Amino acid sequence: MDTKGKRILDGALVIGMVAAGAGLAVAAGEDGDHDRPLVGSDLEQATKAALEHTGGGVVVDSEVGDDGAAYSVEIRIEGGGVVEVNLDERFQVTGAEQDDDGAGAPGDS
Repeated sequence: MDTKGKRILDGALVIGMVAAGAGLAVAAGEDGDHDRPLVGSDLEQATKAALEHTGGGVVVDSEVGDDGAAYSVEIRIEGGGVVEVNLDERFQVTGAEQDDDGAGAPGDS
């Protein structure tokens, strides 16, 4: 292989490695916050907003960035059902729904 061909091949390899690294970084960024629990003042503020929205209950789970929301708090309400309350970055409720993934169900740990 001549020098020009080797340089083209080397350049293609470098471009491929950079593209692969960028793909891994994007994939990690898309899922980087998934299942990360809220802590500290974020947990306090999200809990307060979620409990106000549901009218009470017990927090059974919390996450950063779940289902397109900035924060998500799961509340076990009276009667045993679980409601997932989604909040924006200012801790304003953006939606709530019955939790269907079973998190916080009796026997979960």
